[in-house]
Amino acid sequence: MVEPLTSGTLTREPAPTGPWRRAVVREVTHPRPHAVVLRLEVPDRRPNLAGQHYIVRLRADDGYVAMRSYSLASAPSDPLVELYVEELLDGEVSPYLAQFVQVGDELEVRGPIGGWFVWEGDTPAVGLAGGSGVVPLVAMLRHAREIGTRDRIRLAVSARTLAELPYADELVGAGAVVALSREVSASGRPAGRLTAAEFQPLLNPDATYYICGSAGFAAGASDVLMALDVDPVQVRVERFGASG
Repeated sequence: MVEPLTSGTLTREPAPTGPWRRAVVREVTHPRPHAVVLRLEVPDRRPNLAGQHYIVRLRADDGYVAMRSYSLASAPSDPLVELYVEELLDGEVSPYLAQFVQVGDELEVRGPIGGWFVWEGDTPAVGLAGGSGVVPLVAMLRHAREIGTRDRIRLAVSARTLAELPYADELVGAGAVVALSREVSASGRPAGRLTAAEFQPLLNPDATYYICGSAGFAAGASDVLMALDVDPVQVRVERFGASG
């Protein structure tokens, strides 16, 4: 995932942000080509909230610095910070993280960051995400499991194929609505985008709605919620796009 653009106004005090730290890479896995899951040990880190992100900073030998933000997949209780990085072939940070980082390496990181797109598990939530936008929703799902509030969160996610959906097994196992735009799903759902009919059963008048994905996905999902008479005050959006 790349640096997020958030919408809306904070309705609570901003969540505390940690300083720059030297994190040690403890686990590296490649769930699919051009993607990597990094699990980092961050000394003296502040506990994160589900939905927050970290900044990773790289320094070249000539002094050039590049930074990108990545959503956390780890629940607040996880002793390690988990980042899912999707490699952008023309990116400055993601190719290095996806291709070259190994266990034992150190990375400069700062976080957790964000106080708008967060969920503490004490109120109903509906998460809608496309592609790698599922990552913060995975953190919310894991948090709900750990504190025993799994019934408070409902999820609908979208990807081109199941192989391209991050954390697919975990999301399917949790009963998330999964829409695949380029293949028939295992449940027999025809290829296609999420529809208003699929959103309808997820609605909850007391829920906060978390939308995360590309600008196109975020706009489409927001439009559907508005058409279903969801109060805009209840909707929080995080859009992702390539950083310049």
